[in-house]
This record gives sequence, C-alpha cells and structure tokens, in this order.
Amino acid sequence: MDTDGEQMLGGLIAAHHATPMDDLPALLVAYAALAGFSQPLLYLADLQQQYLVPLPGQQAPDGSPLRRLRIDTTLAGRAYRALGLVSAASTGDPGPDEEDPDEACPGEGGPRRWWVVLLDGTDRMGVLAVTAPGGDDDTRRRAHWLASLLAVVIATKRSTSDTYAAVVRDRPMDLSAEVLWSLLPTKTLATDRIVVTAALEPAYQVGGDAFDYALTRDTLNLAIFDAMGHDLTAGLTSAIAIGAFRNHRLRGDGLRAVGEAIDTAIAEQFARTQFATGVLATLDLRTGALTWVNRGHPAPLLLRHGHVVAELAAEPDPPMGLRLAARQDPAHYQLQPGDRLLYYTDGIVEAKDPDGHEFGLDRFVDFITRHEAAQVSAPETLRRLVQALLQYQHGVLQDDATVMLVEWQPQAGAPLGPYTVTRRGRGRSLRRW
Repeated sequence: MDTDGEQMLGGLIAAHHATPMDDLPALLVAYAALAGFSQPLLYLADLQQQYLVPLPGQQAPDGSPLRRLRIDTTLAGRAYRALGLVSAASTGDPGPDEEDPDEACPGEGGPRRWWVVLLDGTDRMGVLAVTAPGGDDDTRRRAHWLASLLAVVIATKRSTSDTYAAVVRDRPMDLSAEVLWSLLPTKTLATDRIVVTAALEPAYQVGGDAFDYALTRDTLNLAIFDAMGHDLTAGLTSAIAIGAFRNHRLRGDGLRAVGEAIDTAIAEQFARTQFATGVLATLDLRTGALTWVNRGHPAPLLLRHGHVVAELAAEPDPPMGLRLAARQDPAHYQLQPGDRLLYYTDGIVEAKDPDGHEFGLDRFVDFITRHEAAQVSAPETLRRLVQALLQYQHGVLQDDATVMLVEWQPQAGAPLGPYTVTRRGRGRSLRRW
C-alpha cells in the first residue's frame, strides 16, 4: 500500500472507534485529504432503494443543503446499480446530482469526481463521492480502499444509530415492519460458492412475509415465510417462525423436525388461529445437493442458462401453526454450477394493476430471465423487480411481496462490483417448465 493511502486508512481506523455516526462526515473530510481526495460526501440508500440520501452534517460548498439523488437516473446511482465505481470530469460542483449520461466519461485528464459503491460484504449500503486530481490506477485503488473501510465503519455503527435509521426511511414505519426488519439478515451475501439476495415490499407496512439464511462452512440454510394476515399478529407469527427456524437448525435438527418445531411454536402462541406457509431448505455448497420441505408455499423455480427449466414441486405439508403433522419426507435435487433458485411469496405473482390484472408468474419469470441474460447482477435485478411491481400497482401493494434468489457456483466474473466472484478449484417431484 502506498504511504498516502496508508495514512488515510490507518488514521480512519484509529479514529473511528469512538466516533458516532453523526461525526463521520467530518472525520472523512480530514482523512480523505491525506490521500489527495477533496469534497467527500456520503450517501445512504433508502429502504426501498429508490434514492441515495446524504448523511447529515454535510453540505455543498455554497452552504446549501444536499439533495437526495435518484438511483435510476444519476451518476451516483450508476455506481450503486453497477456495484462499482464511476467517474466524470469535475466541474467544481461536488454535488453528484446531474443526470446519468448515455456514455461514461472514462478519461483521466484533469480533476475528476468519483462515486464508489459502499458494500457491507456484498450488500449495497450507499455511495461515497470524492474529487481527485486525476483518474489513474492509484486513484481508483485508494477510492476503493476508502469506500471499503467506510462501509465497514458504517456497518458497525448502524445498529446503534437512530441517525442511520432516520436517513434510510422516508416515512413512518408500522410496528410489524419494525419487528421484522430487526430480524432479517442483510439483503445480499456472496462468496466464491454462493450468491444470496432478497427483496421485500411494502417496506414500511410489512405484514407477514419474511426470509432468512445463514452459512456454515459447507452448507447454506435458508427459508422463506408468508404468515396469514397483514397486521402485527402476522409480523409476530413470522418473527416466531424465524426464531424457531434458527433455534432448531442450530440444535442440528433436520428440516422436517425444524418445520414441526415452527408449527408447534406458532400454535402454542396463537392457539391455532395463525399459520405461516414456507419453504425450508439446505444446500450443500460442495456438491450442489439441495434438500427442502414445503409447508403449503409456492414451489421454488430453477433457472439455468437464462431459462426456467423446472418448478421444484414436492408434495406440500400443511402450513405451520395448525398442528397438522408433516407427513412428507424432504425432497432432493442436484444443482449444476451456475443454477439459480427463485423463491417467492404469492404477493409477487398476484400483484394487481388498477384494472385487476395480475402481474402473473409468466411476467415475473420473464423479468428475471431477461435481466439475467443482460448480465445484470442479482441484487440489482431484484431491486428493479420491486420498482416494477410498485409501478404496476401505482405505488401501493395490496399484499406483501418477497423474493429470494440463490445462485450456486456463480460464474467466474459475475458482476458484483469490486468483489468479482471467482470460483475455487437425486430430485423427486420435479415438474418441467
């Protein structure tokens, strides 16, 4: 690492421990200057990933307030969408609110304005903007280093910062949504062997939809839930389902036993008046062996080479919470490298426009496969899907809509920004698509 970059990163690492979120912009200004960066700004993505919102304590050179930036139409948004880095010739105005031009501006002569995605692991949080004297490789590396460190710093502070929560929200949140968002994992996780990404709407009035996933060394555990109703009771039902799923899988219980434990936990709390559908699954990351149980939920879809090739249909057991015993053994399927699994709730396909026409399974599948063929990253594909659903229903969803996309052995060079994925070194009841 060069000396200037070392001073910048080393200073930030030493100073950030006792720095609250609100003081982070001032800290950034001081230490970014050590590597030749001026006018740095931090923007965070709002909960629905429509806007990039400036962190408080920052302003334009003329003292005017900074505006939030649309993710779909600005250069800052392009860096967020592409999970990478974008630059343009600096005009002296550090506000990255100009429209995204049709062509990038890759030239290296003169001062340049840079926008770099902020990634918590591989989960997008926002963007960093800085001005630099030029656009050489050293500048790019330093910008990536700075954005990476800032993402780690923000990630460690956001759970204890009401400032962070206030920035990413643009309206009050229902209590049910408050409970569920506090339980959900990050929206995206990627390694050299797996990519998992999920989206959930309506973000501020979530009823009973939820998802969960976690890794061990060689296993991905995952689940998607849809609880009955659209109120706090539905949210608490899904919260119980997530808690029981985690508790019993960590005890080493098999999928069928975990499903029965969730069924018991919901029934004991709500006396069989509430239930949740769901799919519980494990994926062996070494071999691609998928195992799952279906508790009354829509069957996952299997995508291969940009096409849906199968519906992973197994005889479903009853929803969880009714104390109707599971009778089916777990189902199995062998994935091929690059296969994608698509889990969803009925709010995706049953979303209706003002005339009552459903979004539908065919439209849903076509949307995903077209974006995959265009080599759009999985997180960006789901972000655009949510925007399409909101537009289809004129901004108001009648039901919760959740989707989770899982890719095993992602193709080398899969688009995940500066963290490009590189790769190391029998089914039943499978309905053809």
